[in-house]
Amino acid sequence: MALGIRLRVGAVFETFSPGPNSELLAAVRSPNTQPLWIWGARASGKTHLLQAAAVAIKQNSAYFPLDRRVSLPPEALKGFAGLQVLCVDDVDAVAGDLSWETVLFRLFNEAAELGTRLIFAARAAPQQLQWSLEDWKSRAAACVVYQLRDLDDSARSEALRLRAAQRGLEMPPETLDYLMKRMPRDLPTLLELLDQLDEASLVAQRRLTIPFIRDALDRHPKFKTPLSTTP
Repeated sequence: MALGIRLRVGAVFETFSPGPNSELLAAVRSPNTQPLWIWGARASGKTHLLQAAAVAIKQNSAYFPLDRRVSLPPEALKGFAGLQVLCVDDVDAVAGDLSWETVLFRLFNEAAELGTRLIFAARAAPQQLQWSLEDWKSRAAACVVYQLRDLDDSARSEALRLRAAQRGLEMPPETLDYLMKRMPRDLPTLLELLDQLDEASLVAQRRLTIPFIRDALDRHPKFKTPLSTTP
């Protein structure tokens, strides 16, 4: 794990519900060293996949986000090409920045020489981004590109069930259905809510039943999340 950046709890392959992305998941888990480029909307699961890929290799991998909120300089990415797997997230955040693109170009070449598997993630395909460095543009376009498609309600429900199982919780279908009908449908919000409900259930020494969830949502301010518009 690079630079003290903490990986998300539960960001492993076993808790990723692929839905229509089974081919993409198989490509990420493949031992093939060909570089991958995963693109999709915010909160579609890109970071989960990249962190899961890093976790799967354990000590010989790194996860590196380029989100400007992390405030890392381009030089911070140097020296990682010797790993087995390097996952670079939020690549679109540095599109048009010549300094960053130069470092990415060099990283790509070094990784090819050393056999490092590169997995990039962004909100757009490489051909759709406005790059400044033509050499990097050509390298990015050489990646195998996959779009991470949004999950339907069934796949979101399965993702919740998998997260619950990882935490040692059993989520009956009626409990999952209750949450899906009453809470926002974006998966990060649902997963965060599940984690908070789990902590509350441990404190109260109660199971995650519908009455307990209803009580938690009504009584605890931190659970005051807008209800879903779905009836």
